[in-house]
Amino acid sequence: MEFLYYPGCTLKNKAKDLDLYARKSAEALGVTLTEVPEWQCCGGVYPLGRDEIATKLSSVRTLMAARDAGCDLVTVCAACHNVVKQINHDMACDEYVRTRVNNYLAPDVPYDGSVNVLHLLEVLRDRVGFDAIREKVVSPLTGRKLGAYYGCLLLRPSSVLAFDDPENPTVIEDLLKALGAEPVYYAERNECCGGYAGIADPEVPEKRAAAVLSNAKARGAEALVTACPLCYYNLKKHAAGTGVGVVYFTELLAGALGVK
Repeated sequence: MEFLYYPGCTLKNKAKDLDLYARKSAEALGVTLTEVPEWQCCGGVYPLGRDEIATKLSSVRTLMAARDAGCDLVTVCAACHNVVKQINHDMACDEYVRTRVNNYLAPDVPYDGSVNVLHLLEVLRDRVGFDAIREKVVSPLTGRKLGAYYGCLLLRPSSVLAFDDPENPTVIEDLLKALGAEPVYYAERNECCGGYAGIADPEVPEKRAAAVLSNAKARGAEALVTACPLCYYNLKKHAAGTGVGVVYFTELLAGALGVK
């Protein structure tokens, strides 16, 4: 089972654990992640303006590399996944964007949004299967009470990302069950942590992180599990003294599979 893998910038510096444990876990599960050659930054934020063509080009280059390799494209960073998948949707559904991008890049074969973009969590759920993962667990997370934290980038806009139910997602909880942990359900698990608002107003992420952490703690969670480097940074920054940890899902998976 082979995929073309787009890591993104943050996984090469601040979020190295998210990348490292994704690769180790994938290998243990018989999944080959082949890194996109000479990839470029996705930009980190989806450009809302239809005429912002230049900011879409790096993602389209990555998508064309996957098309030419004949592989689905896999991401791990929630922000990268959001940007690349939305731009792929633009190329499939917006003739204005598609024409201008292809005119600029002048590829031998124009790109039309044909690549399937998957998050690693979708690969674990839909391609590997949680039952198969459960069979490979050597160090189960028995007794650990963990709260999935989706945030906003994995789920929204739901009509494009189609990742999970945006109001009641289950993929991380189902993964935690397969690893032997007890998932904790709490109200703030798919609400924004406020990370992107921090530049304009530092109080916003502080208040949002406090709401998420206090809600999770009240429901008995010992740690929050995320796929987003920005959420990880923001929650961890404000978690001191709360008794609630923050961890990437890939680290838990690697530990349970015995490859951490």
